[in-house]
Amino acid sequence: MAKTARQMVEEATLLIPAVTPQEAHSRVTAGNVVLLDVREPTEWETHIAGALQIPRGILEAKADPTSPRHDPALDPGKQVIVYCRSGARSALAAVTLTELGFTDVVNLAGGITAWKEAGLPTDDMHADI
Repeated sequence: MAKTARQMVEEATLLIPAVTPQEAHSRVTAGNVVLLDVREPTEWETHIAGALQIPRGILEAKADPTSPRHDPALDPGKQVIVYCRSGARSALAAVTLTELGFTDVVNLAGGITAWKEAGLPTDDMHADI
């Protein structure tokens, strides 16, 4: 029987540990993590400072070290904190990373929406306009 998108997200959230925005902020501040934004480029106007932006649609190519499109900034030796707008796409992306051999992957619960609601800092690409 086919799964629904909702079922896939629910399963992913059961497989991948989640961190609160405050926990993620603390880990990012401490360093030695990769903060991965899997939203589309059109959504990246406001993002978390220091985030690596790789859309979910090309994640496999960027995360696979054997791929010519591999992004070395996506380091499997570091914890990867994945986020999107609300946490659904990032949960699915986190499962993909674990399937590719990443061993320390967590999902930012509630995504950048929860991050902003917690009053944590973001970079706004048009803040100077």
